[in-house]
Amino acid sequence: MKENRNSNIDEYIAGFPADVRKMLEKVRGVIREAAPQATETINYGIPTFQLNGNLVHFAAFKHHVGFYPTPSGIDKFREQLSKYENARGSVKFPVDREIPYALIDEIVRFRVKENLAKVKKKK
Repeated sequence: MKENRNSNIDEYIAGFPADVRKMLEKVRGVIREAAPQATETINYGIPTFQLNGNLVHFAAFKHHVGFYPTPSGIDKFREQLSKYENARGSVKFPVDREIPYALIDEIVRFRVKENLAKVKKKK
């Protein structure tokens, strides 16, 4: 990943080649649609959506787009994510294959419900 000192997601995305920018904008749009009440920021140097805490992050690398829906997001969708390299709270979508935008949508919607439920439990 390139050194990144951007203050917002627009600046972050602008720093990539056109083909990668297109993927990142699409990922961002999917997240926005699935979580319209979430706010955007840069956290850990990467695009982050927050809703009662961190919701999801995403980032571009040389050979993949990283998506970070927390460990619970990975666990819940383990079967659907099994064809991609993944770890405890992250998944790598290769840039030379179609990114599963519908799956990203499902995961974000799950994370929205999860974060909103945490707030209700606290009350």
